[in-house]
Amino acid sequence: MERLHIAFFGPTNSGKSTLVNALAGQEVSLVSPLPGTTTDPVRKVIELPGLGPCVLIDTAGLGDVSALGAERERLTRAILDETDIAVILDAPGVKGPDFGTLAAQAGIPVIRYTRGESTASLLERLVAAAPREEQKFLTGSLVQAGSSVLLVMPQDSEAPKGRLILPQVQVLRELLDRGCVPHCCTPDSLPAALESLSRLPDLTITDSQVFAKVNGALPEDCPLTSFSVLLAAAKGDVRVFVEGARAIDALRPGDRVLVAEACTHVPDTEDIGRVKIPALLRKRAGGSLRVDIAAGNDFPEDLSPYSLIVHCGACVANARLVRSRIRKALLAGVPITNYGIALAALNGILGRISIP
Repeated sequence: MERLHIAFFGPTNSGKSTLVNALAGQEVSLVSPLPGTTTDPVRKVIELPGLGPCVLIDTAGLGDVSALGAERERLTRAILDETDIAVILDAPGVKGPDFGTLAAQAGIPVIRYTRGESTASLLERLVAAAPREEQKFLTGSLVQAGSSVLLVMPQDSEAPKGRLILPQVQVLRELLDRGCVPHCCTPDSLPAALESLSRLPDLTITDSQVFAKVNGALPEDCPLTSFSVLLAAAKGDVRVFVEGARAIDALRPGDRVLVAEACTHVPDTEDIGRVKIPALLRKRAGGSLRVDIAAGNDFPEDLSPYSLIVHCGACVANARLVRSRIRKALLAGVPITNYGIALAALNGILGRISIP
C-alpha cells in the first residue's frame, strides 16, 4: 500500500516541528526557539488513524535570510513534488513564499493550520482531505483469482541479504491477496521451475535485468512482464514511458542522458541504473554518452540538455513524485522512460511485454 505523504510548510519558528511531533506522538524533529533549527526535510514513517500508512515531512523554515536560506528553500520546494497533502502554518510578522498557493496550483490539497488547533481536529481535516483513489493493483488485469504466476527473482549482490527487494515483496503479497497461485524461482532455476509446473504459467514476472534470459526460456505465447513495468503502470504513465523508449534508437554519441533514482543508495558494482543501463545505451548509440545520475530529490530543474531520461521503478516513492517528474519532462520536451520499459526495448522485446 502506498504511503500518504503529508508535508508541513511555513516560515521559520511557525511551529512546524512542534506540530509534527504532536501528530506523531513522539519526538520526530528537534524543537528550538532558534531560527532555522530544521535545516533539511525530516521524514517520519507512521500509521495514522483513518489514514493508514503515512510519511510526515517536516520542512525547513521559509523566510530564512541566512546564507543558506535560499538553499533550504530550494530543498523545501522539491518536497512539493512528492506531497499528497500540504499543511501550511503561518507566523506573525514573518514573510516567505506562499507554499499554500504553490501547492494548490500543483493540485495538492491544502490545509491551513490555525495555531492552537488540536491534533484531533487536524487529523479529522487530514482524513477529509486525503485523495480518494480506487484501489489499483500492480498486476492490473493481467491476473485473476486462480492464475498461476511465475516470479523470476535474481538474488544477486544488489538484493538485501536475507530479504527480498521491495517490488518482489509487494507483487508476491498482492498475488496472494488476489487468490493467485505464485511460484518463485531464480533465473538459474527457471528451467527446473517450468518443468515442475503441470502447465505453463498464466503470467511470468521477472526482474528487468534478466529479460533476455527469461524471454529465451519461455514459449512466445507465455505472457511476460517485469516488476519495473508493473510499477511504471501503477505509479506513472506507462504510455509516456513506452513512447519515451523510442528515443533510445535516436541516441547518438555525445548525447546526454539522465538516469533518475527516487531513492538514495550506495551503488554496487552490478548497479542497474549506474552501470548496466548506461552500458547498454552506449552500445546502442554506438559511442560515448554523457550519463548524469540524479538520486533522491536531486532532480534537475533544467532538463533541456537531455536527450532522454530513464527513471527507476520508484518502489520507495509515491505516485505523485513520479507523475510530477513525467510532467516536468513533457514540459521540457524530453523523452522519459523507466528501467523496465527501457530494458525491454534494449533487448528488442518491448512489443512482447504484457502491460497492465
